[in-house]
Amino acid sequence: MFTFAHLYAPLHPHTGCLDFPRPRYIVIGGRRDMARRIGEVCIMSEWSVTEPRKLTFDEPVSDLHVRLVNGTVNVEGTDEGSARLEVSELEGPPLVVTQQDGILTVAYEDLPWKGFLKWLDRKGWRRSAVVSLAVPASTRVEVGVVGAAAVISGIEGPSVVKGVTGDTTLVGLSGPVRADTVSGSVEAQDVTGDLRFNSVSGDLTVVEGSGSSVRAESVSGSMIVDLDPEGPTDVRLTSVSGEIAIRLPYPADAEVEANTASGAVTNAFDDLRVHGQWGAHKITGRLGAGNGTLRATTVSGSIALLRRPAGEDEGEAPRKDPRPGTGGSPADPTDHPQAGSGDNSVSDRGAGATSVPADGTTDKKVL
Repeated sequence: MFTFAHLYAPLHPHTGCLDFPRPRYIVIGGRRDMARRIGEVCIMSEWSVTEPRKLTFDEPVSDLHVRLVNGTVNVEGTDEGSARLEVSELEGPPLVVTQQDGILTVAYEDLPWKGFLKWLDRKGWRRSAVVSLAVPASTRVEVGVVGAAAVISGIEGPSVVKGVTGDTTLVGLSGPVRADTVSGSVEAQDVTGDLRFNSVSGDLTVVEGSGSSVRAESVSGSMIVDLDPEGPTDVRLTSVSGEIAIRLPYPADAEVEANTASGAVTNAFDDLRVHGQWGAHKITGRLGAGNGTLRATTVSGSIALLRRPAGEDEGEAPRKDPRPGTGGSPADPTDHPQAGSGDNSVSDRGAGATSVPADGTTDKKVL
């Protein structure tokens, strides 16, 4: 048992810790307290969770580490100073929960963070847990899932997600975000921090992204990126065979260059030009002052640059039915792509395809 006399124990000449004759610790209900530092007692608390359980952590939490195999993990940022954990379902080996030096960890002992995406022990996949955590919004979050679904919301600190086949949903994150998956998809809603995404075959969907940077790389996964930035944005998307669709506000502000070696391209902006009649196609040009950057490249996938409707950006109410006798306003010709030259696209020519100028530049849609 630890007593005040131990505070006067000699210090170890190499580690600087209290030099006890033998390791001393107290275990109460799965909690372990150990002396670790000079002149103070550093507490490490540990719980082995074998059944559904709720825990409240009074000590400050600055970092959260979660590693699950199957099931669901839900992390929510709050204004509270403490952290809360609820394990509502558990199947398989116990979850080990530790808290030390402000780091709260919820994980399996045999599931390390290093090399997480290469964890291929199929026997170990027969386990599942449903975990919910509420932590201070400023917490730095690291979540690793094999087949589990992950939902992270309201976090202002940096967030890192690694997944094998599990899908991830990110909502309202204002700190920098990095997501790496093998085949799991990532959906980011209202993310205002910088976003990095890497995957083999997972899809990326960004809804109302307003961060200053979006960078994504995938081999065969598709990318749908809907941007609503408050300032210049650096967007760089790269894929081998995945399709890329980008929706920009109108008016937009970016230097644009989009390339595909063999896929079709679609452009909804009058200020951008579509080049290439056969094989490789390119969309280039400047929108607004060109303060932002948009680069999109795919080898065999298609590329589409779409324009957010003006009424959606300005918060206008939907227009009434324009048919006679309904009291609605006349139909806007921009609602129909064939009425204007703002929808520029190129695809492989087939029967009935129209010709394009010799320089490969067109303002018309080629069917």
